[in-house]
Amino acid sequence: MLSYFCAEQNKNKMKKIFIALSLGAFLVSCNNEKTAYVDTTVLIQEYSEMKEVEADFTERSESLKRELDSAAQGFQQEVMEFRENAATMSEAERQAKQDELMQKQQILQQQQQMRSGQLRQEGDAVIDSLITKVKDFVKVYGEENDYTYIFGSNESANIMYAKEGLDITQDILKELNEGKTPASEE
Repeated sequence: MLSYFCAEQNKNKMKKIFIALSLGAFLVSCNNEKTAYVDTTVLIQEYSEMKEVEADFTERSESLKRELDSAAQGFQQEVMEFRENAATMSEAERQAKQDELMQKQQILQQQQQMRSGQLRQEGDAVIDSLITKVKDFVKVYGEENDYTYIFGSNESANIMYAKEGLDITQDILKELNEGKTPASEE
């Protein structure tokens, strides 16, 4: 009876050892995952299409500023003329002109806010579109190059340490700036 009990105990030990070895082999095979990271700040800032968009919106913003400054100067000229002529106007004329100038000032401010807001919204939409394009590119790049994970890192330091050689920012940036399209995207 004792020999039967020992034989059963040995079988259980062998099963446990087999399970442990199988689990260990499985875990080792999982470590064959290919990982890398991308510095998202560098990727976005150095992406040539993003630079073009930024230059375009800077020019549009400066153009809008010149246009609004010109309108403001015209308004300032009217205010100066009013001040010079106010002494020769009747009370009713002065009040009517003040009301007219106040209304023009409000209209100018509203136009400035509306046009600046519109330009900002357009810029945000284009930038969001480019960020989506970069994310999609990285996804396809990862699939084509058999990456299991491609992490994003930025100045917030999402990745505190990475083994040298895992940063693929420049590889992706090069392909993006050359206008390459991953095969899965075509």
